[in-house]
Amino acid sequence: MNFQDFISNLNWMMLLRAFLVGGAICVVGQILIDKTKLTPARILVIFVTLGAILGGFGVYQYLVDFAGAGATVPLTGFGNLLAKGAIQKVQEQGILGAMIGGTAAAAGGITAAIFFGYIASLISKPKMKKQ
Repeated sequence: MNFQDFISNLNWMMLLRAFLVGGAICVVGQILIDKTKLTPARILVIFVTLGAILGGFGVYQYLVDFAGAGATVPLTGFGNLLAKGAIQKVQEQGILGAMIGGTAAAAGGITAAIFFGYIASLISKPKMKKQ
């Protein structure tokens, strides 16, 4: 496939929707950082929890269907993935599936985050933030 075929086969509306939805999620996070006293760690927990709750109720899937990667890549998408995995394993294995389903579903992303975080720690020179 050459470059022209690649460009002509792109779904430009999906790219636009992904950009807008992913950007909107990031804007909400930036507003929370700028306008509240919430720490980034608390905002992370809020986003993951919100994604898990919306995913558990089946609401987040509509956003994933609409925006694709614009909804699955942000932290809310991670929460949704955890909820989907837990629900699926509960249906297959019973209540024990609630404990293992989320991490099994997200294992690839968790592994990549650990691996690339480790690589970044080897390359960079961390410094303490001045208060």
